[in-house]
Amino acid sequence: MRVVLGPMEGVLDHLMRELLTDINDYDLCVTEFVRVIDRLLPEHVFHRICPEIAHNSQTANGTPVHIQLLGQRPEWMAENAVRAAELGAKGIDLNFGCPAKLVNKSGGGALLLKDPELIHQIVKTVREAVPSSIPVTAKIRLGWDDPNQCFEIVNAVENAKASGLTIHARTKVGGYKADAIAWEYITKVKQTATIPLTANGEVWNHQDAMDCLATTGCDSLMICRGALNTPNLGNVVKYQHNALPWEDVVSLLIRYSNYEIKGDKGLYYPNRVKQWMNFLRKQYPQAADLFRVIRVHNKAAPIVELLKQHHKQLKSAA
Repeated sequence: MRVVLGPMEGVLDHLMRELLTDINDYDLCVTEFVRVIDRLLPEHVFHRICPEIAHNSQTANGTPVHIQLLGQRPEWMAENAVRAAELGAKGIDLNFGCPAKLVNKSGGGALLLKDPELIHQIVKTVREAVPSSIPVTAKIRLGWDDPNQCFEIVNAVENAKASGLTIHARTKVGGYKADAIAWEYITKVKQTATIPLTANGEVWNHQDAMDCLATTGCDSLMICRGALNTPNLGNVVKYQHNALPWEDVVSLLIRYSNYEIKGDKGLYYPNRVKQWMNFLRKQYPQAADLFRVIRVHNKAAPIVELLKQHHKQLKSAA
């Protein structure tokens, strides 16, 4: 089984990738998207989103990282894909699935699901622009409002000679609703498509992963939100490990604080750690109590101190 740590805008940044790949055997990571509009972006943008390109496009433990681009103009997507490749990117992923209103309003992400021909042109132009040794993949949803739209979209990607395709098994309108998941459409796609497929959506534990693989016939999974709920979900899925004990999760939160509060990143740390705590509450009841304690603070220092105190209490009680 191949397990990919997927992109989550504003959440799965390079710090979180380093943390999660260190405790999981992920086969690949995909960055948050680089927004492409109508120009060639400066090099520092790529280094900010994907610092790993300076280190052979790998996390500290050697997990490969591919850069994701989001945009709607084929020529500029290609120009920026070439720049990413020249800087050291080992793979380019194209985002056609982001459901964010701001992104869709500006013509990007899931809005392109309404225009399979434009998707085809973007993938084709990027594929022809970058060296053949660099994979060019895409990530889509099943469609805008009808899952049957997926067949034309997949054909558009496949005919453009993409190296692989990740399918989030919901439409844009389906958002992240659990009851909107439709893995069976990936099954139908797989019956005729020859492009390698990765299934995505509603994988929260080992059983979900097994059910998804059995339903879709895929041997590759991408996990996103679940990786924040259960920090070792990659290994839970791959090896049927138990979820990390709460004490170990708190240790990770403290370790994350050491990453985040360096330099001016400390300004963002309170929001980031609260955001992560909100995900953790879905798996760990203890996180809800800790969240209530830290949510009143908007500076890094008191939050880190509370985490350390909580960890000390857990060790004393053990």
